[in-house]
Amino acid sequence: MDSTRRRLLAATGAIGTASLAGCSALDFALGNDSLAFESDAAVVAESTLAESEYSESNRTSDTITRTFEAGGQSREVEVTNQIAEYDRAVSILTQEFRWALFTVLSTPKVEILGNAFNPVADMSTDELVAMIQGRYDQIDNVSRDSTREVEFLGDSVEVVRYRADGRFTEADLRVDLTLHITEPVAAGEDFVVCFGVHPRRIDETDAINDLLGGVEHTA
Repeated sequence: MDSTRRRLLAATGAIGTASLAGCSALDFALGNDSLAFESDAAVVAESTLAESEYSESNRTSDTITRTFEAGGQSREVEVTNQIAEYDRAVSILTQEFRWALFTVLSTPKVEILGNAFNPVADMSTDELVAMIQGRYDQIDNVSRDSTREVEFLGDSVEVVRYRADGRFTEADLRVDLTLHITEPVAAGEDFVVCFGVHPRRIDETDAINDLLGGVEHTA
């Protein structure tokens, strides 16, 4: 896995905080146990991939532990996000690099005694892209470019396009980038966020719209 993808994966893991497993909220509040939340996967349908130039490159689970206050008690909560990544080759300076990337993040709704702890639900795309930028030091000078409405998980959702500068360490090149990121969408017991990154010299808007339309939440 190249450094670009590793950093992008770290960014998606950092966005989420994560169906209830093993113990009850009452146990948590009474201090008897910790809580574990794990999202269901969200992926691009095989039929959609077959009609695109993208292919699945990686599918991972990202588990993090956070300490939360609930019922006057402080307890650890383990959350597990599901991340599916897709890419395609792009020709740059007569060489091909898999620099057109599309990522689907599924992160669980963390609710304990009626309190929601996953911040994704209330985050704007500006906040989400800032979080990605803050954990991915190869992207800077991010600015909002345009917005559009796209069919995503059975609903019309806003997708924001951003312009940015990036550096791909595998080729030691600085490249003008385009980023696409969705608003968080509720799906079952999870939230799903998607984003795409590609060199600005190519226009992947239609391809990303098609991938968004093909996202399925496995629950």
